[in-house]
Amino acid sequence: MTKYIFVTGGVVSSLGKGLTSASIGLLLERRGLKVRMQKLDPYLNVDPGTMSPYQHGEVYVLDDGSETDLDLGHYERFTNASLTRESNYTTGQIYQTVIHKERRGEYLGRTVQVIPHITDEIKKAILNLSHPDVDVVITELGGTIGDIEGLPFLEGIRQIPLEIGKDNCLFIHLTLVPYLKAAREAKTKPTQHSVGQLREIGIQPDILIVRTERPLERELTDKIAMFCNVEKRAVIVEVDTEYSIYEVPIGLAEDNIDKLIVEKLSLTQAGPLNLDDWQHLMHRIRHPEQEVTIAVVGKYIEHRDAYKSIYESLDHAGFSHNTRVLIKRIEAEELEKKDAELLLSGIDGLLVPGGFGMRGIEGKIKAIQFARENSIPFFGICLGMQCAVIEFARNVLHLDDANSTEFAGDSPHPVICMLEDQKTIVNKGGTMRLGAQPCVLREGSRSAEAYGSSEISERHRHRYEFNPNYRTEFEQAGMLAAGTSPSGNLVEIVEIQDHPWFVAVQYHPEFKSKPDNSHPLFRGFVESALSRHQDRSGLPV
Repeated sequence: MTKYIFVTGGVVSSLGKGLTSASIGLLLERRGLKVRMQKLDPYLNVDPGTMSPYQHGEVYVLDDGSETDLDLGHYERFTNASLTRESNYTTGQIYQTVIHKERRGEYLGRTVQVIPHITDEIKKAILNLSHPDVDVVITELGGTIGDIEGLPFLEGIRQIPLEIGKDNCLFIHLTLVPYLKAAREAKTKPTQHSVGQLREIGIQPDILIVRTERPLERELTDKIAMFCNVEKRAVIVEVDTEYSIYEVPIGLAEDNIDKLIVEKLSLTQAGPLNLDDWQHLMHRIRHPEQEVTIAVVGKYIEHRDAYKSIYESLDHAGFSHNTRVLIKRIEAEELEKKDAELLLSGIDGLLVPGGFGMRGIEGKIKAIQFARENSIPFFGICLGMQCAVIEFARNVLHLDDANSTEFAGDSPHPVICMLEDQKTIVNKGGTMRLGAQPCVLREGSRSAEAYGSSEISERHRHRYEFNPNYRTEFEQAGMLAAGTSPSGNLVEIVEIQDHPWFVAVQYHPEFKSKPDNSHPLFRGFVESALSRHQDRSGLPV
């Protein structure tokens, strides 16, 4: 039967539960096991789709159109696990389901309570991932032990071993062992308290993973094991990575966490661990042959998780070219106040990512104009594509006051307008054009060359589109529709042919990039930036 691993966190948030869970998933897959991944988030929002990037970071979109937690990006980048809307549940979704059942009379007049009704719904969400073809389900619980909103989820996972057998479940707890520089020693007490809180709830961790800035002495790990009632060999030290997050699986494997899991869950079908290709990847990451500088001009630059998948995809493209990608983060509003050359001189490429609202738009447009006029490789994504269209309309077609109806409903030249099927929508959550959509590529375009295909499928998250009434005018001036929906009605990609690399897409390619298989458009973009860097440096191409 399917086995279950539950990953919880303590002491502080942002310890990297998602990254650790994904790394465990990778190790189990490299032992020949079939894994599914899941994130349970304690907040009351139904999904993160309406949450501010400053609050939550990026919204990660799946093929089926689900707007999910950014940790699912780690799951997809590290593993081959199939992710669907069942892979991410929030308190809001759980309560919404229970309330709908109550309104339909499904509880037959009973008093609806957290226990058993909410916890039963949580258990159902977890156990639904069980399947004859799935060996292990890894469920990560968001938040930190002690958070009041996480208690129903903890109670739910406490009950599951009672129903399916303790031998089929494994609890992994991730905590922090802080190092106090003044005292020159690491402190284990926070971890002891965190495990103590977990045990009060009725959950005894089987494996402890402790995050730390520097390696811990055996004396300390033995102390943690004794006070937390965990086997000595089951205390795993996860030291902060020196080069890349992609080192984490290797560190965990060196501490034999995969062997522990296989043994404790009696996964007799598991084969030997094979990380040869991952080790090769790490060699390339640690020993790049060259470097390029990419400017990312965005609206949420100060919150790095807002563009998490963008940054990772740039790194992936760099890995494929044995190149370190140096990212120059530029706040779009800053460009509105300063000269573009002052902020953008010396870069090898410019990327303008997605976003919502008009703040910083003129700064993005200014940056795109600088890249277009100075033959700097440019890559626009979602809103970045729309800004590229607006810039071209104003400065090449000379359509004064060209704009998007999102920012100026009365624009005389609405070159970006709302999708027809969006005009009657009132509710904001989960109502955009979402998920995987097919796209037909123009023969001979840079995009078709990069993909090596004439048809693709990419994930979307938008309400506005290129206004088809202007398509002929744009193409006559040199901006081509390089990709469209199969009907030809929606423009998905625009390109300028007489430019080293000027490609802008309406979709989000960053959601389909992996460290060992970078996305073709990111790969092509970084390759063009690398050529520019070599030309400017006088290096052989």
